[in-house]
Amino acid sequence: MAMAEESPALEKDPDLAQSRGDLGHAQHLPGYIYHSEEVFELEKQKIFMQDWLAMARVEEFENAGDYRTFRVMGEPVIICRDENGTLNAFANVCAHRGVEVASGEGNLQEFSCPYHGWLYDLQGKLVGAPYMKEAEGFDPENCRLKPLRLGTWAGWIFISFNEHAESFESSIEWFENAFGMFRMEDCRFSGKYVTELDCNWKFVNENLMDVYHFQTLHVATFGAHLDGEKFKINLTDKGDVSAFYKAAPTVPEGKTLVGKMPWFGDDIGEDLGCMGHLSPQFHVFGRCDHISPLIVEPLSVNRTRMTLYHLFPKELFDEPGFAQKAQVYYDFWIEILEEDRTMVQGMQRNMHTEQFLPGPMSKLERTVQNIINGYLDRIQA
Repeated sequence: MAMAEESPALEKDPDLAQSRGDLGHAQHLPGYIYHSEEVFELEKQKIFMQDWLAMARVEEFENAGDYRTFRVMGEPVIICRDENGTLNAFANVCAHRGVEVASGEGNLQEFSCPYHGWLYDLQGKLVGAPYMKEAEGFDPENCRLKPLRLGTWAGWIFISFNEHAESFESSIEWFENAFGMFRMEDCRFSGKYVTELDCNWKFVNENLMDVYHFQTLHVATFGAHLDGEKFKINLTDKGDVSAFYKAAPTVPEGKTLVGKMPWFGDDIGEDLGCMGHLSPQFHVFGRCDHISPLIVEPLSVNRTRMTLYHLFPKELFDEPGFAQKAQVYYDFWIEILEEDRTMVQGMQRNMHTEQFLPGPMSKLERTVQNIINGYLDRIQA
């Protein structure tokens, strides 16, 4: 009987090297990569504290004072829009005793620490601190909310904890070249589906880009007519993915309910399909008439949140009956994701068992292998 594996030093584990090289000889990762707390902490330090991370849509912060709080691998974050219209990101940590100065989401003109009443403006500056004038050496300029880097692209907000990360423009360039055609900045979201899965975040990433399972697991929804061997796939060394293929719109009847995006010309047919992954946790799924991006958030080593947005051209929202049509897309996408839920949660349960040994990869798993190898390059560095 095989023994359930422990977590060896990653740089010395020969099993990890088996995922690299020719697909005909590659195999999947050992189970501990998906359930080890030690590996999860390493991922936080080497990936999530280093990279640019997708967080939300710009349109979720329309007015001055709009804010929302987040937890990124345990790190507390505030994103808000200030009175000048600028989007800002801060650590949600009071400069006095470390209490969170905001919770949930809403609209505020200032952030007030509930412990001792320290007050911060929408730019993170300390503007009030009771009884602190007498404190020797106290300087409000040195007691602000820690700013985080923030960038926007195509209506999306990204942040980075890393002061020395590559420029946001450089980090997004490849993805813009692949998917800028959808003009997401000229879209709005008709619905947002948030759900949590009992599995490691990497299983979600791999599953979303897994061409191999479409014709089996999703045969009753969208996968029956997809031929993975005909996908036009482009990959980067960082683990990013773009894939274009022929596919019907994502509705039960397979025919668009709203027409092609107005900026698509005659060269784009109604059979346009594509998907993409921007490391480490942003995905897009496009069709001729809409695009559905998805953000993956690790909550713990074995629990993950997915947030799926459904984007349509802004001009459609004023058309009679649009809301009902958009709901059809929304409901169909939930059906697809629920098909995936059983699989990723089932894999997670068996990563701990003595029976699991990593299996060989299929020739249709190029995208999965690329995500895995980009990931290994980061955590083994």
